Amino acid sequence: MSTAMNFSSKSFTPRPPDKGAFPLDHFGECSAFKERFMECLRHSGYESAACRQSAMAYLECRMDRQLMANEPLEKLGFKDLINEKSEEKPEKS
Repeated sequence: MSTAMNFSSKSFTPRPPDKGAFPLDHFGECSAFKERFMECLRHSGYESAACRQSAMAYLECRMDRQLMANEPLEKLGFKDLINEKSEEKPEKS
């Protein structure tokens, strides 16, 4: 009886990640935002929900500098924070 396996019967086709790859921040353009986020995580006991404002600022920095694809922040899960921002702005009369 042969114990050899036939690997050629099925082929694996790799699939890229949903959001794709993005370049690293080699020049440290967003490192200040990243450090604020990491500091917030340390102070909150690594509770990411408490640091969503910092996370949003970090992602905005990355998008502004083409370190990731531009995405609406609503699509990234920050819709409630954007609504808070617009409510805080005083209306011009």
